[in-house]
Amino acid sequence: MVCNNSLTAGIFSDSRNFYVTTSDKPNRYQLEKARRLAEELSAPYLDKRRSILANREGGFDFFYVVEKNRVLIRNQSDIFFFHPSSAKMRLRNLGHGQNEYLLDAFQLSGQERVLDLTLGLGSDAILMGAFLPEGKVVGLESSLHIYTIVRYGLQDYIDPSPRINESMKRITPIHADYKTYLRNLPDASFDLIYCDPMFDHPVMRSSGLNPIRPFANHEGVSAEDISEMRRVTRGRIVFKTLIQDRLLGQVPVNKIYGSKSSGILYGVIL
Repeated sequence: MVCNNSLTAGIFSDSRNFYVTTSDKPNRYQLEKARRLAEELSAPYLDKRRSILANREGGFDFFYVVEKNRVLIRNQSDIFFFHPSSAKMRLRNLGHGQNEYLLDAFQLSGQERVLDLTLGLGSDAILMGAFLPEGKVVGLESSLHIYTIVRYGLQDYIDPSPRINESMKRITPIHADYKTYLRNLPDASFDLIYCDPMFDHPVMRSSGLNPIRPFANHEGVSAEDISEMRRVTRGRIVFKTLIQDRLLGQVPVNKIYGSKSSGILYGVIL
């Protein structure tokens, strides 16, 4: 994924100042898909000729492009699209004997229904999905535009690895704020819950996540949120954070997984 901060001011805000178009010489499927996406987003659909004129005249923050095999967002110079690169790397590292503390924290049996409260680009969900042959992940994303790109990415992307493809099929993305969504769920709706709030001290070298940070939901986890998580899950709750962040000092975890070398910790409420 390539996306600079000059683009994020448009992508991740609630701005409606965008449109939907297609790549050059679109086929019928692309045209239908682009028009459907424009309708879903309440945005104008512009054919390629009109989109070129619109870009020359300015006035739009960014635009969606429906290509043959993917949907992306771009402006005059930058581009944002879905790719499971981080999950692929972590699965590859597991195959080489490297430990994955997220999986240690969850202790998946393969049949669980997992609620990911903060889907983002879907890396953690794809990793979990690879170990849920009879389970599923429901992923919540409060940003409309992140959700849209990831939803179409999970649907359209085809990876050389069958394991990645099968994992993506086990993920159901939902555009929702987890605080509201939790409070409308019945008791014991899920086996496990995962929460990866934005870090207090982000690792800025993590370029894949940098575009999200300025416009992601930075609201902290409250005691009431944790109470709702306990009500909704039949099993454990896992929080992701950094060693230097405050989260694990505020959340009553029972066990912590992680390493000083990575700087990433997973706190578990049993």
